[in-house]
Formats: sequence, structure tokens, C-alpha cells
Amino acid sequence: MLLCVMGVFLLLSSSVHGAAQTGCTLRSLNTKGYFRAGDIIIGGLFPLYYNKVLPDANFTELPEVAYCETFRVSHYQWLQSMVFAIEEINRNTKLLPNITLGFAIYASCGMPVRAIKGTMWMVTGQEEAIPNYRCQVHYPLAAVIGDAPSSISMPVANILGIYGYPQLLHYVKNVHFKNNAGKEIFFDKNGNPPPAYDVLNWRLLPDGSAREVKIGNIDFSATQSLHLVINMSAIMWNGGKTQIPHSVCSESCSPGYRKAIHPREPICCFDCVLCANGEISNQTDSSDCMKCPDDQWSNDRQDMCIQKTFEFLSYKDPMGATLTVLASFFAVIPITILCIFIKYRDTPIVKANNQELSYLLLLALVLCFLCSLIFIDKPRIWTCMVRQAAFGIVFALCVSCVLAKTIMVVIAFNATKPNSNLKKWVGPKLANSIVLVCAVIQVIICVAWLATFPPFPEYNMKSQIGIIIIECNQGSSTAFWCVLGYMGLLAIICFIVAFLARNLPGSSNEAKFITFSMLVFVSVWLAFIPAYLSTKGKYMVAVEIFAILASSAGLLACIFFPKCYIIVLRPDVNTKEYLMGKETFRNKKIA
Repeated sequence: MLLCVMGVFLLLSSSVHGAAQTGCTLRSLNTKGYFRAGDIIIGGLFPLYYNKVLPDANFTELPEVAYCETFRVSHYQWLQSMVFAIEEINRNTKLLPNITLGFAIYASCGMPVRAIKGTMWMVTGQEEAIPNYRCQVHYPLAAVIGDAPSSISMPVANILGIYGYPQLLHYVKNVHFKNNAGKEIFFDKNGNPPPAYDVLNWRLLPDGSAREVKIGNIDFSATQSLHLVINMSAIMWNGGKTQIPHSVCSESCSPGYRKAIHPREPICCFDCVLCANGEISNQTDSSDCMKCPDDQWSNDRQDMCIQKTFEFLSYKDPMGATLTVLASFFAVIPITILCIFIKYRDTPIVKANNQELSYLLLLALVLCFLCSLIFIDKPRIWTCMVRQAAFGIVFALCVSCVLAKTIMVVIAFNATKPNSNLKKWVGPKLANSIVLVCAVIQVIICVAWLATFPPFPEYNMKSQIGIIIIECNQGSSTAFWCVLGYMGLLAIICFIVAFLARNLPGSSNEAKFITFSMLVFVSVWLAFIPAYLSTKGKYMVAVEIFAILASSAGLLACIFFPKCYIIVLRPDVNTKEYLMGKETFRNKKIA
């Protein structure tokens, strides 16, 4: 047992002794370089070869030295450029007088181990690499240029930093000039030159291999901005096609539509949704629709905003022209009746019921028919202010005249009774007072309306799609309905009085005619309210004009047509006896 232990000890001792004799030295790599003597030496490391050949490592013996096979002509130009620059400086006595520059250039082959070996060769000046030791006289090394890749230049810089050799990167950052080709040379804040890349297209060959083809480049030079150049015709797409493959989840949305992305699906999957009314999209695959201005509307294709059409009741409009003809025709009728009444003013039927009131009522009816014309054509400030006020005052005058006629019929009948106190009220003063008071109240309402919140023209862009309605805003809806309400109140009072007097003997027909006229008048305006509120634009104006014409025509027909019939066609009954009562007239005719 003791012999075995001693044997192992002797074996280890011999191994250590042998190792001490061998020593730890760097292997010789057959260092060869391009050297030229000088007062100052500038070193250079260049990757003159590529296609590095790395021997297999079996980890049982020292590996062979890696070597390179293919010579790089372009990198050899770098070497020649350095040599040329040094020779030019030496030839120019003004740059470095009495100083000759030399160089020591080594081929790194793009391998860190060879670059480090070359660096030690430059620093120590001998083939055997012994750190921090010079075994022969060597000219001073000023700097080392290279190597190209950072994987090599960084370990080289670490070694040179120990010996105090400067790094030129700090000064190179400030370089900025143009070469003879006009290309700007500069470095960014990190010391990097402007990058330039080739865009490659990998093509699969029939034999299964792949080949790269340059189809463009990306350049960041000069303006430090991306400059991309792609030759689209040189691209070979999958399947050997030169056309861009068409493969989408959804087809593109045409103008007039917007994309609606499917939830929880790729962004390329979407639906094309037609833009809403009043919105457009004028580009393909728009994400959103744009809303048109208030005075414009979208066309049928929803890809363009067009001007909205203006709408108002005009004389050129068929409906406006028809209403104009009707209003003019109806206005002639009361004028004709007025002429008949003036011609036959001495007949009993004209005298029987207050000629002045009849004349005033006929003139008021003419104004009623004519005031409807103010509602036609484009609304303006003065027409908006006049139309409703004129309509309210003229109609109040008409109804006031009818009310006065009705009251006078009742008073005239009761005044014939014995010991009646109503005889003093018979006469034109009471009738004129009734008309004046009732009309003045309406005038006060209209003046207050126009003085506080007068009507004004308005462009209504919301009521109808694609149409701007030019209409009169009432200013105060309360005042408008007060005008109509007061007119309705007069009509109801007149209807009640006439209805109560319908059975009076003698001239009771007058009360019946007034009852019918007020029934027509009230019915028209009651039907007007829902029709007016349910229409828009020019049709709202047309409804009001129709109500004016219909109610005025009802008054005219029910009150005056029977009288004209007697005056023109039945003059034989145009007598005082007939007006006093049909039985008295019949008995007198038999006798």
C-alpha cells in the first residue's frame, strides 16, 4: 500500500516538473506582415481574406491554426489606400518635415486570434509574443488603424489601451465632408457611419437550392433619413410569380363605405359598411366616415358632399301657382258682390242688415284672400313679420263684423217688442263699436308680438334629409297661438249667438246663414291645427294658406251667396214683406 502511494506521488511530481520546464507561452502563428521602416510607425489590420477554414477540434491534441483561402480585392484596396496616403505624406515636405512615416500592416483574416497576434507583433516588434517586452530595436508605433468588424477591433483596442495608444473614435465623430463622388461622409453620435443595406430576394431553384438576388437598397446617407429603393419587377414571389400575390381576408372597401373590424379577429378581416346619410368616405378602405357640413349632404354613392337644395313655397312651384290662382279668383268674388250691393243698395235685402257692416265685411274678405299671397315666395324679414300679423288682424276684422251683424239681428228682433229698452241700441254705432273694439284687441296682440319676439326667416337644415327649408320662425309660438286663439274665441262667441238666434222669426234666415258660416269657419281651423303641426316646409305654409282660403270662402258663401241669389235671380222676393216673414208675404200674395 505504501509503495502505491509513493508511486503516485512520484508520478505527479514528475508531471509538475515537466510542466515547469515546458512553460506557458503563446503559440507561434507564423506571423507575417507588410513592414516599412520609418521614424513613426502606423499599424494597420485588414481582413484581406475570407472563407475562414477552421480545423476540427477533437480535444485530444492541440488544434491546428485556422487559415483563410479567398483573397478580398476590395479590402486590399484599403491596404493600398493606407500605403498611398503615407507615401503622399512623406513626399510632401511641408506636412511632416524631417520625419518619415512607416507602416506595419497585418492581415487579420477576420479572426480575433490573428488580429491579436498581429497587434502583439506591432507592439513588441518580434515574432515570439512576449507581453510588455522588446527583444530588438523597433521604431515607435504611433497608432493602429483597424480592424473593420467590431468583434475584432474591440479586443485589439483593449490591448492597445494598456500601452496608452489613443483611440481616434472621439475625433472621427466630428468628420463631415463630401468625397469626389459627391457622397457625404459623416458619423453619428455613436461613431457609426450612415448604414446602407441591400434588399435581397431569396429564390428557390428547381434543384431545391436557394439563390439571393439584389432587388433594392436602403440608404441612410446624406440626409440621415431612410431612402428605400425597391425594384418591384425584379421580385420573385412564392410560386415563381412576378405579380404580388392577392390573399386577403376581406376585399377593399370602396369610397362611400367604411371598414368595420371584426372583434377578436385579425385586422385584415372586416366588413364594408355604407356610410350613414350625411356622411361620406372618399378613399378606399377608410376607417371612418366624415360628416358633411350643415349646408351640404352626401350624394347617392356616399363619396362626395353636395349642396343641399333650398325649399320654400314659390310662385313657380305648381302648388304655389295653384294657390295663387285660387286666392286671386276668390278675391274677385267679394269685389263683384260689393259692386252688386252698391248697385242694389236701395233694395230691402241690402238695407235690412246694416249696409256699412256688409261693405266692411266684403272688403275684409278681399284682404283675407289677398293676404294669403304674402305666404308665397322666399321668406324675408318683412314678409315674415307682416304675414301672420296681417292674417290675424284681417280675420279678426271679418269675425268682428260677423259678430256685430249677429248681435244686431238679435237686438233688432227684441227691439220690436213692447216696452223694450233695446231700441236705443239699434243703429250703426253699436255695430261699429263692436267691430272696432274686437279688432283693436287683435291689433294690440300683434303689435306686442312684433315688438318683443317678431318672426324672422330661418334656414331649417334638420327637418328633411338633403333639404334646407327656408321658413319663417314665429319668434314666439305663444304669441302666434294667442292670435289664433283670440280669433277662435270671436268665432265661437259669434257661433253661439247665431245658434241661439236661429229660430227668430222674420229675418231669422240671417242668423241661420251666420250659424252655418261660423260652423264652417270653426271646423276649418280646428282641422288646421293637427294638419299644420304634422307637416313641414312648404307644405306647412300651403296648409295655412288653404285654411285661410277655405274659411274665407265659407264666410263669403254662407253669408252673401243667398243674398246675391235673391238680388240677381229672385228680385220678386226682394221686398220688405218677405224679410218681415214668409207667412205675411204669402198672405199678401194670395190677397
